[in-house]
Amino acid sequence: MLTLYSYPTLFGVADNNGYGLKVFAFLKLAGVPFAHEHIFDASKAPRGQLPYIVDGSDTVGDSETILGYVSQKYHLTIDAALTPAQRIQNLLITRMLDDLYWVMSYSRWKDERYWHAFRDALKREHPSLTDEGLAKAQAFNAQRYYYQGIGRYEPDAAMARGLADLAAIAGLIAPKGYVHGEKPTGIDAGIYGFIANIYFYDIDTPLKQFVVAHDNIVRHCRAIHEAVST
Repeated sequence: MLTLYSYPTLFGVADNNGYGLKVFAFLKLAGVPFAHEHIFDASKAPRGQLPYIVDGSDTVGDSETILGYVSQKYHLTIDAALTPAQRIQNLLITRMLDDLYWVMSYSRWKDERYWHAFRDALKREHPSLTDEGLAKAQAFNAQRYYYQGIGRYEPDAAMARGLADLAAIAGLIAPKGYVHGEKPTGIDAGIYGFIANIYFYDIDTPLKQFVVAHDNIVRHCRAIHEAVST
């Protein structure tokens, strides 16, 4: 059986990282049987990043590569009816979610207004984590943010970038249904991966305030959450 390796849960969400949750939701929506292993150590992962899957003799990393692999191997139809224009739109949304990832991560590990709440939640749900280990992870992430660029932003400026991404998502999601119609497709799993990691978190960042204020985003998130939690 295929096994998904990704970060552990937090605040009732199956993975506290948007990319791992995206893969989790996609597999659930597409009806692919899999085992889920929660880990913190990414040293065995391709390129040292989570999530990754092991499927027989195949080990595949990178969320988009994973989705392409399982779609081809298991002949999935979740995205089969998409038009070329919809596939282009999906790519643009996916790249925007990559941008939102950095702001979300910044809000947890670098923004001093929210770092302590995030740290305490991790320690509460995962007692094996230590202050020393989390401090090292914080320093590592600060270095990542600096070289990526978001770490050179002041907190409010970083949040403004994420709010712009969320505003675009708000404009894509209809009051009913999903991005491409009445049934969820792969891009809905992708959006859920990131929105759930904002909406369900008991940390009142500007990102969460925006999500909560938009009924269409909340409805979409909760609908996917219900579909993949059974």
